[in-house]
Amino acid sequence: MPFKTKDLSGEFYAHFKIFHELMSIKVREILLVSSPYDAFIMEEDGSLASRIINEYSGLNLSLPPRVIRTDSAAEALSLLKRIRFDLVITMPRLHEMDAFQLGLAIKKSKPHLPVILLSHSIRGIYPFPENKDCSGIDKIYIWSGNSDLLLALVKNTEDRLNIDSDTRKAMVRVLVLIEDSPTYYSTFLPLIYKEIVQQTQAVLGVGLNEEHRLLRMRSRPKILLAVNYDEASEMIQKYQPYLIGVISDTRFPRSGRLDDNAGAALLTRVRKEIPDLPLLLLSSDPKNQVKADEIPATFLNKNSPDLLTELHGFFLNHLGFGDFVFRMPDGTEIDRASSLRSLEQKVSTVPDESLLYHARRNHFSNWLMARSEIALASAFRKVQASDFGSVSEMRTFLASSIRRLRKVQQKGIVARFNAQNFDAEIMDFVKIGDGSLGGKARGLAFSSALLHQNLSLFEKYPDVTIQIPRTLVITTRGFESFIQQNHLEYCAKCDLPDERVSEIFLSARMPDWIMAELEVFLSQVRYPLAVRSSSLLEDAQYQPYAGLYDTYMISNNHLDFTRRLDHLVMAIKRVYASTYHENPRAFSRSTMHQPQEESMAVIIQQLVGEVYGEYFYPALSGVAQSYNFYPFSPMSAEDGIAHIALGFGKTVVEGEKSIRFCPRYPSVLPQFSSVEDILANAQKHFYALKICNYTEPCNLTGNSNLEKREVNDADEEFPLRLLSGTYSPDEHRIRDSGGFHGHKILTFAQILKYKIFPLPELLMDMIALGGKGMGCPVEIEFAVNLGTEFQRKKEFFFLQMRPMAAEESHFDISIAPEDERIAICVSGQALGNGRNDVISDVVYIKPESFALEAMSQMAEEIGRINAALVKEKRPYLLIGPGRWGSADRWLGIPVQWRHISGVGAIVELHDSSLKVESSQGSHFLQNITSLGIPYITISDDGQDKIDWAWFQSQQDVQETAYVRHIRARSPLTITIDGRNSRCVILP
Repeated sequence: MPFKTKDLSGEFYAHFKIFHELMSIKVREILLVSSPYDAFIMEEDGSLASRIINEYSGLNLSLPPRVIRTDSAAEALSLLKRIRFDLVITMPRLHEMDAFQLGLAIKKSKPHLPVILLSHSIRGIYPFPENKDCSGIDKIYIWSGNSDLLLALVKNTEDRLNIDSDTRKAMVRVLVLIEDSPTYYSTFLPLIYKEIVQQTQAVLGVGLNEEHRLLRMRSRPKILLAVNYDEASEMIQKYQPYLIGVISDTRFPRSGRLDDNAGAALLTRVRKEIPDLPLLLLSSDPKNQVKADEIPATFLNKNSPDLLTELHGFFLNHLGFGDFVFRMPDGTEIDRASSLRSLEQKVSTVPDESLLYHARRNHFSNWLMARSEIALASAFRKVQASDFGSVSEMRTFLASSIRRLRKVQQKGIVARFNAQNFDAEIMDFVKIGDGSLGGKARGLAFSSALLHQNLSLFEKYPDVTIQIPRTLVITTRGFESFIQQNHLEYCAKCDLPDERVSEIFLSARMPDWIMAELEVFLSQVRYPLAVRSSSLLEDAQYQPYAGLYDTYMISNNHLDFTRRLDHLVMAIKRVYASTYHENPRAFSRSTMHQPQEESMAVIIQQLVGEVYGEYFYPALSGVAQSYNFYPFSPMSAEDGIAHIALGFGKTVVEGEKSIRFCPRYPSVLPQFSSVEDILANAQKHFYALKICNYTEPCNLTGNSNLEKREVNDADEEFPLRLLSGTYSPDEHRIRDSGGFHGHKILTFAQILKYKIFPLPELLMDMIALGGKGMGCPVEIEFAVNLGTEFQRKKEFFFLQMRPMAAEESHFDISIAPEDERIAICVSGQALGNGRNDVISDVVYIKPESFALEAMSQMAEEIGRINAALVKEKRPYLLIGPGRWGSADRWLGIPVQWRHISGVGAIVELHDSSLKVESSQGSHFLQNITSLGIPYITISDDGQDKIDWAWFQSQQDVQETAYVRHIRARSPLTITIDGRNSRCVILP
């Protein structure tokens, strides 16, 4: 019959959440009641508490319990009234009463508190007197000096307390041990527990991070101890769906009498009910091997000198803890798989006979159960080999199911890079090193986890692939190792030019441990890569450092592997070097941080896009924000805002021309209100990665291989034809299709108007999800891949999320009509809130000297004046036309942070020669607003004003070709009503 591969992602995420709820009842406080002599004997080699701690540490378990000892039964009962204990351990010899009487006394007030009797010898306990009430003791153990018993005693108590909850919530597996002799189970139970814990750690250690390992340890099999036939039957019946195996003695009580055949009878019954369940028969009589063979079950001799080794073999070969051993029906071993990855590979190649042999006996399910892959193991157990029309169909089902699980495991998880098990095809988010991920990578990891905790988003958009690009992070430990190894600490303290810092870093040697792991990574990765910064301070809630560090993009397609590796290492070194470049250092001083406090992680990320001719780029990229600083009817500020552009997002984040829309009202486009507006405001350029020719050197300077292309140069490429309209000069009309002959205009009508991709709706959901997750307004960066003409795609890539600096005003500010009348500056579009009266200096672009072609020179003149004012610690008001901080000098003055690091407030003037919208969505504005620097826009709509006569009447401090620096006689008063975005500046 045809069989569809089940989507296990929902079950996996739900199951992983459940790990947090498992083992909810822990033994944290133990009361030990013993005579001084018993305590002395037990603690001869160290205190009981320290021996428990040593056992926990040796097995890498967390939170060992605390032990409080008393030698008085009366004092024990008193302590129980004052302190909450989870377990009582009592020795037989007590002064006031015996252990059985103490147990009864404890049970009267605390009937559910476990009480264990620990004795040095069985002779001091058995046989019980006929009139002795033993109901106050839950279990009896024999102490032989082996501290492993302490671990087993505590863990078995926890298992009994948690088993009902954990099997119900997470289908945790159960191993039943039947043994009536305290001497034997006090020896045997520690062996089983130690084996279970060590084997579980071994199988969970591959490809998982520390959190995974600790949480999955909670889902290890539970061990239940039964001392007679009836108790064992009840356990097996109750937990039958969860059984992983049964280990039984041969001789124990049945119906109140010792039965030499009780174990064999019990296992025979279990074999009939569960044919493929691993069974182990124990006996001190080797003749019982015959009974085991009849069941059939594995047999171990209790008196064997190799008992521990033989038990280890049972766990490996029958309970699924070791390698998966592929065998032929006659038992011949033909292959092994040590991990999910190798199991996926092997099931695709082993002979049909071997595959059927294991499938019919549920060996695949057992092996997966031992690894806590319960969702897939349960799915495999529900399917029979006879359900498939052919072995080939079953083989495909097994391989595809395992592969899907491996992919799902990576989602929302920061996994540790493992060179031996790394698989680039399923990687999602992997880190190299033990240090911090840095701010940007941390936000990306949080976004990944947030996405996969909200599966309804994937269900709402079934035709869209929503994902984080495949990501490798070299943690801050890599940067610190690089700096220390090459003695580069001095670069944080000296004022070297950026170019010189980069030269020093490029000549330094990358640590060998990083190189070794990068070689493994790059050997499997052939797609283009972005190498991005992720500093400790980057994308923080109040100082985001957005866009201050370098990003490099590499085509990663050279035929020579060593050249590809050289390009990647060169990009990493350049990102490291940008830590000590002038712009981030200047910004650090503004935030009261020192450059030497900074440390850098590096993100190596799959670049989003498709190859179109000689170029690689996404159909569109953009930025979306939860909060719109400049809303107009029918929008509200909380509806958010988005900017999108063809190609890479550099167009948007550096303030160049892009299309701006509100996701709730995507058809309301004021910048496209007429044909003239569309022609003037449409995107004219875009960024694409030039795919390096094999013979050309990889250029990692400037735009890092990104080429700024004319939109019209790409009019034959699929994204432009899909997303543009066609201008008809004869009709003075723009048609909503790029399929006509004529000049192409990027209108994005196919998305915003005809909805071929649900971008507005998806952005609304994403910023709502991000805002809920971060607890504040957020800004996200994204890219969309629409494929090619021959292979259409709908892929949404979540590239970055950071908090916005848009906080609610902490106090009300009012602006009176009289203030507006006498103000030298009035604005209806101001960012900030409050009153500032410490600024006397003003630096402004002289209106009479302004020239578009001189924008870069203006930035340098401002930088020189800024440097002098920073030395004098004098904040200043900066006034000028166009979009401040734009990378496109035709849209505004291209200042960088080093040019304006001392600024106290900024005024952006609308100018008729600059057809630009107000700054929003750029890294520059994000950094300005995060520092609380007022950003004031003066529009030319007649409602705002600036009194040039007042500014021209003030005393000159310095004047250059394009810039004038003045100083008022008394400080200006800058008042901003943040709730209404109103601002006045009073002399």
